[in-house]
Amino acid sequence: MNPTAGDASAARTLMALARILRDAGASLQVEYSRSLAHAGELARAAALRGDAVLGVGGDGIVGGVGGALAGLDAEYGIVPAGRGNDFARQLGLPIGPRELAELLLHGRSRPTDLIEVNGQAGLGSVYTGVDALANLYANETRLLKGRMSYTFGGARAFATWRPVTYTVTLDGERREHRAYTVVAANSGYYGFNRRVAPDASVDDGLLDVVIIRHMSPLLFATVMRELETGAHVRRPQVEVLRGKEIRIEASRDLPYGCDGELPGRLPVTARVLPGALRVIRP
Repeated sequence: MNPTAGDASAARTLMALARILRDAGASLQVEYSRSLAHAGELARAAALRGDAVLGVGGDGIVGGVGGALAGLDAEYGIVPAGRGNDFARQLGLPIGPRELAELLLHGRSRPTDLIEVNGQAGLGSVYTGVDALANLYANETRLLKGRMSYTFGGARAFATWRPVTYTVTLDGERREHRAYTVVAANSGYYGFNRRVAPDASVDDGLLDVVIIRHMSPLLFATVMRELETGAHVRRPQVEVLRGKEIRIEASRDLPYGCDGELPGRLPVTARVLPGALRVIRP
């Protein structure tokens, strides 16, 4: 569990869930992680003991723990308890402790794609540009929580944005795009319930690459609102491609994000790892 995920409700959710699981006869051990690396170490040790592993927190720890289990044939259960919970939303996971306990106790684990990002495994998506900056600014704010922190981060990123040209190499084909952002999505959701890639699937062995090209600020603001429903993909300024491996470079220094975290700066290479993780899910 990430002890700083979400708010006090996350701890209450875990306590309620733990009580139901133990009452049903399950053995449960709770470990608090000091960092994503430490969470990965705990997860691998549990998997090697033959335990099912639960990742408790937001998209960062859910992705970090899931990535640490890649190739171990472990069963992985996700307990949504963070700000965004976008990967859990993609899977259609229940939020209530009783419904989630029922799934964890009696549900099936299914092969689920991972993404390898500059050598590290993750779950949801890789993104760079205005949305990575929005992620950065949302993480920096301490006064706002949940959706409000993402709204603040997005507004600040948009207000300070300078145009950039990306070089995108998808499955060996190299193209340049003057754009606000490039997203390589395993999961369709990111940034707190925004459907950036509405047709993305976690078990098709492909990444959905969404390129939001440069446009007027007014139109871009409209496109950002359309992310709520996925309607943005119908605009000619938005291109959706599919592939197995992508490399993203840019004409100036920019961060990239993955699963709500900001692990580094461009360039970034991401590739899909088909069925590399067994997730307990509907």
